[in-house]
Amino acid sequence: MSSTGTYVQPGAIAARAPANALVATSILGLFMLAAVVSAARKDIAQGFDEIAQVSYVAQIQHSGEAAPELNALRLLDPRTFAFTQAANYLNHPPPFYALLARIGPTLEGHPQALFVHRLLDIGIAALGFAALLGIGLAARLPRLEFYAYAVPLGCIPVLVPLAGAVNNDNLAFCGGAIAMLGIWQLLASGREAWLALALLGVVAAGWAKLTGLLLGAGLVSGVIGYLLWRKRLTGLHAWVWLAAVVLVFALAATPYLEYILRYGSPTPQTPAQIALIADGARAAGWSDLPRRSFPSYVVYFIGAFVADWMPTLGARNELNYAALVIPVETLCCALIGLAVSLRRLWRRQETALDVILAAGALAIGATFAIHVGYSYGRYAATGWLIDAYPRYYLPLIAIVPLACLSLLAAVEAPRWRNGLLAFLIAGPVIFRIFGAPLG
Repeated sequence: MSSTGTYVQPGAIAARAPANALVATSILGLFMLAAVVSAARKDIAQGFDEIAQVSYVAQIQHSGEAAPELNALRLLDPRTFAFTQAANYLNHPPPFYALLARIGPTLEGHPQALFVHRLLDIGIAALGFAALLGIGLAARLPRLEFYAYAVPLGCIPVLVPLAGAVNNDNLAFCGGAIAMLGIWQLLASGREAWLALALLGVVAAGWAKLTGLLLGAGLVSGVIGYLLWRKRLTGLHAWVWLAAVVLVFALAATPYLEYILRYGSPTPQTPAQIALIADGARAAGWSDLPRRSFPSYVVYFIGAFVADWMPTLGARNELNYAALVIPVETLCCALIGLAVSLRRLWRRQETALDVILAAGALAIGATFAIHVGYSYGRYAATGWLIDAYPRYYLPLIAIVPLACLSLLAAVEAPRWRNGLLAFLIAGPVIFRIFGAPLG
């Protein structure tokens, strides 16, 4: 299979590779340090459903079943870590929780074991973060362009506290990042062995949660479709790889196929989850309000999605709301960069960057459409309004800074180019500082 090229001309910045590697190592180290501090300080009762996630792990340790009955799951007491009679509302597949149950210390009755499990999650998230930084290093970006790619990743508001908590989103993020790295190297080098790494990432993301499967499999499917379109996979050789992709996708989807057979849905609506949604909507005063039309709900959903990019338990002030313009403008830059890449693709001038952007955008768009449709169904039934979680898209989050680099490559005027570079590097830092109330 022939290569589709890399982001820059060969040899243009090879001398700067060691400097970029040092920066990447520093950013990764700071990420892990911040996650450890967060893990040491975080209240298990606040954010990311951590008590429910930890309880799932403890249930597998207690029962010895790798895939326990969802309706039998119970919640731990957040103080004593003893099981209560309260039902656990999670409906995620069990592989992530079974992994932690096997390699981590016993949780039931041992609150002190939580920190070790959080450290395991930090390791999983750090592996994914390293994979994303690896894409920037493999692309041989000039120094400032590398900063424009890596700094936004390091400033993702939710990533550090999520990494320092027990949560299956960490495995989904890790799997998606590995899939992206494998796909990038497949396209840039033309070596089909990298597809095996990408497929490994799809399985990891898929076994974590359904959105991870949709995003990871969508990315790989888009790239495979491109290779067939460009006739870079042909003959018997192509059929062998296609068969491997189908088999791995089936493996990644196995937990959801089992759920369909067992519960009638890949995302089972257990009594505990139904009660959580209905009771939550009633307590918030949403259940009796007139329902929005679907277009109106989509507008609300997008607004909530943007606001939750910096989740906060406190009330935002005017400065915090004003800072939201930074992620909005970044997303606009990414969309323009995507359009630039699609234009290159149409003209047969594409590089690996353009192909991965097209495939990633397709996967994100399809997943987002499913997400909105599913959420609207829950809203129409109960009035529930808390479903617009940006963290679900962390498996392919690097698509955004990569798309901004695509736009940057098309800007030739030095003044505009330098201004865009400054915004891409400084904007995420400014938002990280001012995007939410202090404390």
